[in-house]
Amino acid sequence: MPRHQKPSQDSQSFEIAFFENVLRYSPDFIEAMVALAELYTKEGQHEKGLALDLRLVQLRPHEPVILYNLACSLSLVNDVAGAFEAMKRAVANGYVDFDHLEKDRDLLNLLTDVDFQEYYRTVKGPGK
Repeated sequence: MPRHQKPSQDSQSFEIAFFENVLRYSPDFIEAMVALAELYTKEGQHEKGLALDLRLVQLRPHEPVILYNLACSLSLVNDVAGAFEAMKRAVANGYVDFDHLEKDRDLLNLLTDVDFQEYYRTVKGPGK
């Protein structure tokens, strides 16, 4: 393993432990949950990331980025129908970064879904 990769892995393990500890004492600390969910996803711990995203949606049900992240987590655990619903909620609540959406590898399962593709064409609009 190249030397430059080891500190990153150690750093992520440290960060995960840090944010898990923060949440033990402040279980509704939104920023810590968002950071930890992202770290879990990077580490391939998709179920743990999904659990945090579900909690975040309970706390911030109309936050477009939180809904978008939930769609990503659901897509990663192969719940395409759930990902589709979460993405519709994200868009309905103002999510418009379609360039990012189209490149997001976490959404591969959703982006290949025929029903989602049809929906996406309608919300993105012609010529965009």
